[in-house]
Parts: sequence; structure tokens; C-alpha cells
Amino acid sequence: MARATPALFQVHASVFLFGLSGLFGKFLALPATVIVLGRTGFAALALGLVLVLGQRSARLGNGKDWLGMGLLGALLAFHWVSFFLSIQLATVAVGLLTFSSFPVFVTVLEPLLFKTPWRWRDGAIAALVVLGVALVIPEYRLGSATTLGAVWGLLSGLSFALLQLLNKGYRQRYSAVAIAFYQNLFACLSLLGVTPIAGLALTTREVGLLLGLGVLCTALAHTLFIESLAVLRTQTASVISALEPVYGIALAALLLGEVPTLRTLVGGAVVLGTTVRASCPSDRQQI
Repeated sequence: MARATPALFQVHASVFLFGLSGLFGKFLALPATVIVLGRTGFAALALGLVLVLGQRSARLGNGKDWLGMGLLGALLAFHWVSFFLSIQLATVAVGLLTFSSFPVFVTVLEPLLFKTPWRWRDGAIAALVVLGVALVIPEYRLGSATTLGAVWGLLSGLSFALLQLLNKGYRQRYSAVAIAFYQNLFACLSLLGVTPIAGLALTTREVGLLLGLGVLCTALAHTLFIESLAVLRTQTASVISALEPVYGIALAALLLGEVPTLRTLVGGAVVLGTTVRASCPSDRQQI
């Protein structure tokens, strides 16, 4: 119990920082690609420092792994760009809650990619998450910024689900920090060719916000989360992770004055409640 208390603090702190990251889409009046370029660049530097100071091995084994990390880095870049686009077009609540639909994509894609058996329970969970997302979107109007933001949020959830599934093989050979380092590095490199940085003049405030986003809300949050798994069960950490939208929405209401509608809150409750239930062990599993 004594060891679990610091670990619980670590995982809650990491999830709080992950939730806080969504607000940077409103704090920074910059293109989403510029935000993600700064985030991944600073995160790669910080994670590289963690690896060096901790004297952890991070060398990739072969050319196939270099290619795989590069492709997953590009996918990570797309995930974060779509996430910030969602928040910029809609609200922090809509962006976070539509992104939180990623478990339904995992449920659908895992049997297709890994030939795992399909269970009726998974289908019911997927249907409930779809219902919750339908309630989160306040309007269905072609050309509406909010609707378009919700679409980008769903694409963010889809790309995150693909990252989770495709990272499985690498987790058996490399540490989570090493994987995060390479994928942030390649995400940064993949954005250099498509980001409008020519003539871009960042203020000191913007550089400071990008530094905080990359170091605190990405590198530190990721490290804290991974460290907590040394003590906590993965199931426990997964359930706590469902608080990310809760923290983010509360912070957006406090700092930005973005108070979600009752319909959005009801839809969010359905999404988060279903996600928490899906993360809990079944009655036949050991608790």
C-alpha cells in the first residue's frame, strides 16, 4: 500500500497533464501542425535526455524497426494534428470526448489485424461508445465548424487506436520511453516538410507554451505514467486514464470559460462510463 500511494499520484498527475494538453489548442493561435512540431520536438529532446541520464539502451535493432518507427511517428503526428484541429474548430470538450472514442476503434480493428475472437460484449461496448459520441456532437450540419471538429476528433481517436495496436510488437523489444522518443522524433521530422514555418516568428510566450506542452504534458506525463506501471496494475492505470477528458473539460471551464452543454455532458458520461467498464476486469478475471 505504501508503494501504491506514490504510484497513484504519478498516474493521476500524468493523466492531469494529458488532459491539460488539450487547452494548448486554444492557448496558442498557431496552425495545428506548428503546435505539434513544437510539441514533438521538445518532447523528443526531453525523452532523449531521460534515456541518456538513465543510461537506458535505445538502439533500434534493424532497418525494419527504423522504418516501422518512422511510419508510426508519422501516424503520431497525424494523431496530434487532428486532435488540435478538433479543439480549434470545436471546443476542448468536443475534442477530448470524440478522441475518447478510440476504444471502439480498438474493439473493431483488433480482430481484423490480429485475428482475435470477436465477443458480443465488445460489440455492445462499441455500440454504447457510438451512442455517446452521437450525443457529444451538439449539431449535425454540413459545414459547421463544430461538426467538422468532431470529425477530426474521431480521426484522432482512430489514429490513436492504430498506434496502440501497432505498437504491441515493439513493446516486447523496446522500453516505452525509447518508443516514445523515436516516435516523437520521427513525428517532428515528418512535419518539417509540411509545416508553414517560413517567416514564422514565435513570441517568447508561444515558445514557452510549446516548451511546456512538449516537456511537461508529453515527456514528463509519459514518463510518470510508465513509472506508475511498475507498481500499479495496467487495468487500474487504464481506468484512471479515462479521467483525462474530465480533467481537460474542468480546466477548460475554469481557464477558458468553455462550459459544455447538458447534451455533451450526457454523451461524455456514456463514453467515459463505457470506457471505464471496458477497462475493468470481467467477473472471471482475477482482480
